[in-house]
Formats: sequence, structure tokens, C-alpha cells
Amino acid sequence: MITYKNITDNPNLVALSSMGPFAVFEHQKDLSNTPESAPLSWFAQEMNVRQRQLLCRIQRPGSVRVQAGSMQWVAGAVESETGLGEGTDAVKSFLKGAIKGAVTGEAAVKPVYSGDGILMLEPTYKHILLEDVSSWGPEGIVLDDGLFLAAEGSLAEHVVMRKNLSSIFGGHGLFSLCFKGSGVLALESFTPREELFEFELENDVLKIDGNLAIAWSGSLQFTVERSSKTLLGSVVNKEGLVNVYRGTGRILMAPTIPGTTMQGGSAEEAATGAEKKPDGATSRILSAFKL
Repeated sequence: MITYKNITDNPNLVALSSMGPFAVFEHQKDLSNTPESAPLSWFAQEMNVRQRQLLCRIQRPGSVRVQAGSMQWVAGAVESETGLGEGTDAVKSFLKGAIKGAVTGEAAVKPVYSGDGILMLEPTYKHILLEDVSSWGPEGIVLDDGLFLAAEGSLAEHVVMRKNLSSIFGGHGLFSLCFKGSGVLALESFTPREELFEFELENDVLKIDGNLAIAWSGSLQFTVERSSKTLLGSVVNKEGLVNVYRGTGRILMAPTIPGTTMQGGSAEEAATGAEKKPDGATSRILSAFKL
């Protein structure tokens, strides 16, 4: 028997959300500081730059699949398997996983934890999103590269390929990871849930300027097209190519991904004091308000 102390009853470790076997915890303050690191830590806390961890409660006959290398500690009668098998089958499974990982940006092998106990994943400064996959429709949810953190073992995982080669120019690539079935999926996102835009399409079209969609229903058709009907029109309106989603389904869009707003700037701009010129969505908003 294991007794847990200063985890779920820790005033500095606050539960943000929970769904299925997953619970998201956030460290309110970084209490392990030195006089040198304290100022940076204080500003990080004020700007919502905090460490978060995913707690997974594992009970038979269920299981949890996680991103390789993300485990911090495991308590209880919990076992880990790679699912590769043995001998020649293991080699084939590994090569298959390596190919899938190469085209989706994910790890080649995702360990599966089963049994009875608790699994805690490593801290991350990214935001952890919990999604009920069944709510995304029978075709499941398609993820942008690098979003996967953990999933219930009941979910089916596979790679989907774009039907239109134009997607190469849309930033998503030709292949993406897709999850189907009934269960909960944990995503690691640069953008918090509070800033995500969500669209529900019903036989309609959504066009996005840039690679800002982080997840969308597998039922949607994704293509990359000119922003205007004519090539000249696309040049004149300075939008060029846009990502187009057609059909019926949902889309999660991150409008504040780093690099898409007026934050930051190049090293040259910082050194010379040159003004950073906004582009894309920011330019259009500023123009609309005559700023």
C-alpha cells in the first residue's frame, strides 16, 4: 500500500481540469529559486508561464498510452509495454513506428501503461488540453505535429494522408496523427484553452491564413488554395495561399501561437531598435481599427 502526501493536497499544486483517467495539475509558483533566478521566476508566474503535469489514474482493464520519455514516476502495480512484440515482429513494429513518427513528428514508440496505480508525467511549460475524442465524430480527431501527450488505450491511432498534395504548402504536411473511438486524449499546446478559437462547421467552409489550426475533425476535407479566385487577386490582397477546411466537423485554432502576433522580433531589430512590422492577421486588425 502507498500513501500519497503533498500531491493532491499540495496548495501550490492546483488541479485545473480532469476527464476520464487524466487530471491536469499546475504549479502556481516555482518555489525552488535562487536570488539570481527569482526575478525571472516572478515575471514568468505573472505572465502565466508555469509548469504543468498530467496525472494518469490507471485501473484494469484500462490502459494509458503516453509520449515516449514523458514518465516522471509510477506508483502501484503498473507495468509498461512497448507493444513491439519479439524477434522479427519487434523489428517490423519498430520500423513501422519509426516511419509513422518521421512523417507526423511524434516518437516512434509510445509506451503503454496498464495495471492499477498512478502515473505522473514530466512537467511542461506548455498547456495541457483534454479532449473527448468521441465528440469529434466517427472519423475522430486529426492533430497537428507534436501535440500528442497521452491517450486512453481504448483509442485507435493511425496516420492519415492528405488527398490533396497542396497541403504541403499549408504547413501541416502530407501526414497527420489521427485518433478514433471512445476515450480521452491529452494534448500539449503552446496556446491555453482560454485563447483557442473553436469552429463548428455544418456543410460549410473555413479559410485560415497560416498554420493555426491545431486539431480538426477527420471528416473535414483539408486543402490549400489561393485566397482569391485569380492569381493576380491573391497577390494584390497579400494573402497568397490559405488553409481551407470543408464539410461538417470541428476545428480548434490557436490565434496567438508565438510568432503570429506582435510579440518578439529578430535579433537585428532588437539591436538596432527598428520597429517590428506586424503581418498576417495582426496587420488586418490594426488596419481595421486604423492603428
